[in-house]
Amino acid sequence: MKKIVRKTLKILLIVLAVIAVLALAAVITIKCSGAHRSDPADIRQYEMTNPHANTITAISAHRSGGGIAPENTMMALKNCAENPDFSISVFEFDLHITADGYLILLHDDTLDRTSDAETVFGETEVRPENKTLAELKTLNMGAKFKNDAGEMPFAALTGDAVPKDLRILTIDETLDYLCAMGEYDFIIEIKNSGDLGRRGVDTLCAVLEKRNLFDRVAFGTFHEEISRYVDETYPMLSRSTSIDEVISFYIAALTNSKTYEPPCTVLQIPFTAKYLNMGINLGTAQVINYAHSHNMAIQYWTINNEDDMRYLVSMGADCIMTDYPDRLYRVMTDMGILAEN
Repeated sequence: MKKIVRKTLKILLIVLAVIAVLALAAVITIKCSGAHRSDPADIRQYEMTNPHANTITAISAHRSGGGIAPENTMMALKNCAENPDFSISVFEFDLHITADGYLILLHDDTLDRTSDAETVFGETEVRPENKTLAELKTLNMGAKFKNDAGEMPFAALTGDAVPKDLRILTIDETLDYLCAMGEYDFIIEIKNSGDLGRRGVDTLCAVLEKRNLFDRVAFGTFHEEISRYVDETYPMLSRSTSIDEVISFYIAALTNSKTYEPPCTVLQIPFTAKYLNMGINLGTAQVINYAHSHNMAIQYWTINNEDDMRYLVSMGADCIMTDYPDRLYRVMTDMGILAEN
C-alpha cells in the first residue's frame, strides 16, 4: 500500500511540475511575442538631455511619405510639407552616391523597383553608383508607384513628359526645398558601404556643415564600418544604432544590465509583425524605460498599422517612421494629442 501511495505521489508531483513548466513557457511566450503589450502606466519619466527625445511623439515621413506619393521624390516632399490635412516634423530618406559624386535620394540598392530604369537603360539591376546624375535625371521615379486603389497614375510618363517633381532628387535639392518650408528634423541613411559609403558620409557632412544642420539630423546606416567612420571622423553627427548594437542593447535591457554603455544617442528599431512573430518585442515598457534611462531616444520603423501607431504613441516613442504620415497624424489627433488642422 505504501509503495502505491509513494508511486501515486511521485506521479502527481511530476504532473504538477510539467504543468508548472508549461505555464511558465506560456508566460514567456506571451511576454516575448507580438501578443504582449505593456501598460503605458509602466512607462517612467526621465530627465533627458538628448535633442532627439520628445515629450510628444514626432511624426516622421518614411521615404518622405512613400505610401501616399512616389517615395523620395519632390512630389512626396511637397505632399507632406504643403498638405492642409496633416503635418509632420521629421523627414526620413536614404542616400546613394552617383558615379560623379552626387548624393541622390534612393532607398534600394538598384533603381528597378521604383523607376523605369530597365526601359530607359535597357538593363536590369541598375545601380546609381554606375550612372551619372544627368543619366539618372532622365528616369521617372514614379513609374512603379501604386496607390491604395491599385492604380499606377504615373506609369505611362516617359522622357520630357516626366514632371520635375518625379525626377530623381539630390540632397541639395531636397534640403533647399525643406529648409525653405520649415524647421524640420531629418533621419538620413547612407546606403552605400565601404569606400563609397565613406565618400557619401563626407559629402553629406559637408552639406550639413554648410547649412548648419548637424543638430537636426539623426544619421543611420546598416554598415558597421560606416558607423565607426562617423564616430571617428564626425563625432558631432548624432547616429543611430547598428544591427549588432541593437542586439547588445536588447540583451542589456532584458537583463537590466548595470554596466551597459550606449554607443550612440539614437535607437532606431523595428516594431513590425516580422520581428514580433520571431519573438523580438522592442516595444515593451522594459525596453523603452531602459533606453530612456540611458538618455537614448527611440525611433520606431516602419509603422503603418494604426493599432501599432496608437500603442507606440501611448508608450512614449520619441519618433515613429511611417510610409503613411497622414494616417499617424489622424491617429494622434483622434487620441487628443494633436489638434485638428
